Amino acid sequence: MTALAPTLEAFFTERLIGQQHASGHTVAAYRDTFCLLLAFVERRTGTRPSRLRIEDLDASAISAFLDHLEAERANHPRTRNARLAAIHSLFRFASLRHPEHAALIERVLAIPSKRFARGLVSFLTDDEVEALLAAPDTTTRIGRRDHALLQLAVQTGLRVTELVTLDCGDIVTKGTAAHVHCMGKGRKERVTPLTAATAGVVGAWIAECGGRAADPLFPSSHGGGRLTRYAVTVLLAKHVATATERCPSLGAKTVSPHVLRHTAAMRLLHAGVDSTVIALWLGHEAVATTQVYVHADLALKERALARTTPIGVAPGRYKPTDTLIDFLEAL
Repeated sequence: MTALAPTLEAFFTERLIGQQHASGHTVAAYRDTFCLLLAFVERRTGTRPSRLRIEDLDASAISAFLDHLEAERANHPRTRNARLAAIHSLFRFASLRHPEHAALIERVLAIPSKRFARGLVSFLTDDEVEALLAAPDTTTRIGRRDHALLQLAVQTGLRVTELVTLDCGDIVTKGTAAHVHCMGKGRKERVTPLTAATAGVVGAWIAECGGRAADPLFPSSHGGGRLTRYAVTVLLAKHVATATERCPSLGAKTVSPHVLRHTAAMRLLHAGVDSTVIALWLGHEAVATTQVYVHADLALKERALARTTPIGVAPGRYKPTDTLIDFLEAL
């Protein structure tokens, strides 16, 4: 066995799981990256993965793999960059164990992320939200579950993974401090307040399913297990198709679970909530991440434009009105 195999094993067991306590989602994403990479290099060299050497994963091989992801697997540059981030993480770990390969490792770490066009975030209007929330058939148990899930997602902006991992005990609906508690990305705990409407809908669902504190808040249709991320995507697509009959503008949008998260952020922004508060609400690592919603908010830009002075017009100064005129006009 070459040095690559034990180094890769130690990277997962010691660095990711032992030291960084990476989430299962992160471990799975890194695992998929290296399965794809080793299979690609095996086809390229004819060498079995367990016999590959660190020298076989040089900068040219990594660059060829990244090109393969985009050209043959039709991966978006975001996916390509995520795969590269996993590879960089492995090579930074390998640099401590194998200084004899420092030059090779340095060249791999020098491979840059690919820049790409960043489009505006997509979100739903108030009319579209209303149509979507009315789409589930609330005369059925599954419809009431879906209605509660959509209501919670649109109001709180929880990620789909956060939604499907919620337990009944994570929801507090009684009293004036109704809220949902979740473990977010990066193992950050977050508490998000609930409106009276959301607390009522979710509280009624919990009472109906009779869930204990440790039971899934949104169980699968077959009972027992939780809804999966894929299942949420499927049920959302079904309800969007129904809602499009009532609100045709939905037909022009690709509505994913993350669009519901964007919608929650935009509703907060339209309500005048500061971007730093929105960042805390969504569990963003950095406030800069929240700026994408400011860029997408045309109404905010139009209000800023309305405050500007037209070209050629001298800016004036505020002059208080006469107190007597104020009295008369207030009558």
